[in-house]
Amino acid sequence: MGADLARELAIPAETKLVLLVLDGLGGLPREAGGPTELEAAATPTLDRLAAEGVTGLLTLVAPGITPGSGPGHLALFGYDPLTHRIGRGILEALGIDLPVTPLDVAARGNFCTVDGAGRVTDRRAGRVSDATCRTLSALLDKITVDGAEVTVQPVKEHRFVVRFRGEGLSEAVSETDPQQEGQAPPKAEPLQPEAAKSARVVNAFVDAARGVLRDQHPANMVLLRGFARHPALPTLRERFGLRAGAIAVYPMYRGLARLAGMEVLPTGTTITEQLATLRDRWAEFDFFYIHVKRTDTAGEDGDFAAKARAIEEVDRALPALVALGPDVLAVTGDHSTPAALRAHSWHPVPVLLWARTCRPDTVTTFGERPCEAGGLGHLPGRELLTVMLAHAGRLTKFGA
Repeated sequence: MGADLARELAIPAETKLVLLVLDGLGGLPREAGGPTELEAAATPTLDRLAAEGVTGLLTLVAPGITPGSGPGHLALFGYDPLTHRIGRGILEALGIDLPVTPLDVAARGNFCTVDGAGRVTDRRAGRVSDATCRTLSALLDKITVDGAEVTVQPVKEHRFVVRFRGEGLSEAVSETDPQQEGQAPPKAEPLQPEAAKSARVVNAFVDAARGVLRDQHPANMVLLRGFARHPALPTLRERFGLRAGAIAVYPMYRGLARLAGMEVLPTGTTITEQLATLRDRWAEFDFFYIHVKRTDTAGEDGDFAAKARAIEEVDRALPALVALGPDVLAVTGDHSTPAALRAHSWHPVPVLLWARTCRPDTVTTFGERPCEAGGLGHLPGRELLTVMLAHAGRLTKFGA
C-alpha cells in the first residue's frame, strides 16, 4: 500500500539513492547459538553504516513464504510480488537481450546430471563453464518440434533460456524441474486447458534434449521452469520520476531491472569493477541498483565460510561507494540462502538504511540478531523503496 501511495506523493529532487542487494544475504548459524554468515563476517564498514543509520528485517513476500529471486527483487523495487507474478524465463530472456514477442513463451533452463535410471543427481551439473554452456546450448538450438519454433541461448554456467514461438502457446505450464535431487524430471502438465499445446511442445523439446545430451557429461539432461510471457509493468520513472540505472552481472537480474524501466549499465564481474561503473555513471541517474551474486552462490553450495568471505569482499569495497556521497543507501538481500539449508529460505532478511535524516537506533553491528532490534522494525519488503524515497526528500506530505 505504501508504494502505491508513494506514487501519488512523489516529487522531484536532486538526490541520489543506492540499493545494494547481496543476493541470499540472510543466513543461519552452523551450530546452535553460533553466528550466521553475516554475523561471522568481518564487516567494519557495514557495521559503521548500521550504527549511523537504521536497521531492521524485511519479509519479501509473506511470513513463512520462501521467495524466488524474481519476487524478492520485485518487492525491493516497490512492486507487490503477489500482484505481479512473473516467471523467471522472461527475466532470463530479457537479461540476455533475447527478443520476445506476444507469440513467445520463455523458460529458464538448467543443464543437470541424471543417473542411469533418469534421476537427477545434480540440478546444476556441477555449474559447468560458460564455454560448455555455449556449446551445449548450440546443440539444443538445433532441435525442432511440431507446433512451435524453438530458440535456445546460453546464459551463464549451467543456465540457458529456451524461447518457444508459435500461435496458441500459453505460459500456464508446470515445471520439469523437481527442485530436488533423487527424482526424475516430471513431465510438463497444462495448468489450464488452453495450455495443452504448450505442454506437448515442452515435453517434445525435453525428450529431444535428452537424446541430444545423452553422451555428454556431466550435463546430460535439462530442467525447465519459470514459463512466462512478457508482462507490462509501470516503470520506476513512471511511478516515482526516478532515472534508474542497474549494475548487475547475471542476466536474470539485468532482466528484472529492464522490466522496472532501469537502464542496464555495462560493468565488470567484481564488486570493485561494479563500483567503478557506479562512479563513472554517477551523474546520469537518480537511483542505482547494484546486485552481488556470490553470497547466494556460496549459500546454495552449502559453503558457510565462502559466503562470509563474499560479504567481507563487499565490505572492503564499500568505502568507494560511500565516498560518492549517496543521500540514501540501503543494503539488504532479495531472500535468505542459509548455507545450512543450501537453498532459499523463508527467513526475514536483514536491512540497513543509511541517510543523513536517519533516526539512529541502538544497533551498532549489521547482522540478523542485531537487526531484530532495529528502528525499521519488521518491514514488508515492498515498503523499503518508499522509506528510501522519504529519506531522499522525494515524497510530499499526505493530506492537509
